[in-house]
Amino acid sequence: MQFIFMGPPGAGKGTQAQILGALWKIPHISTGEILRACVVAKTALGLKAQAYMDRGELVPDQLLMDIVQERLNEPDANAGWILDGFPRTVAQATFLDKLLQELSGAEGSTPNPKFGLKAVNLDVPDEILVSRLLSRGRQDDNEETIRRRLQVYREQTEPLIDFYSGRQQLVAVDGDRAMELVTAELQQSLSIDS
Repeated sequence: MQFIFMGPPGAGKGTQAQILGALWKIPHISTGEILRACVVAKTALGLKAQAYMDRGELVPDQLLMDIVQERLNEPDANAGWILDGFPRTVAQATFLDKLLQELSGAEGSTPNPKFGLKAVNLDVPDEILVSRLLSRGRQDDNEETIRRRLQVYREQTEPLIDFYSGRQQLVAVDGDRAMELVTAELQQSLSIDS
């Protein structure tokens, strides 16, 4: 069970990943939470990342790839995981492919679209996202920064939808509904038996 949860900021990726991770007893790995913890702890990584986050920009690939590689090597990730916030670019997705091949020891093999990695895209209209993010009340969530983050998402992350769709690994879900309905659809769409 290897899942990537994609979607713009405020789409509900983290909430759904937490619910399903607990249900399926696999870790929900949020690169955003890991980065925020580093920022709070004022680690070297955190200080580097904060400058990008304050501007509403994506943290550079290499920083994120190091974090993800370290996290996927932890024992609790052996049975599967839900990645939230990574990959955000096609370059990161290509890195993840190579990393998964290394971890499985199957150099050169292609992921099985039926049983391997699945990428979930939660789709929510921009105006709903802005409203959701402003109501969260985070310090870095003002309308200008939110709109910049959405623009960066559209430019850099949306190409992943085509990337995973072309490999028959994409599951698209309408995220502009009640949380329970989204969870129910995800459970049905991502069922191991389906």
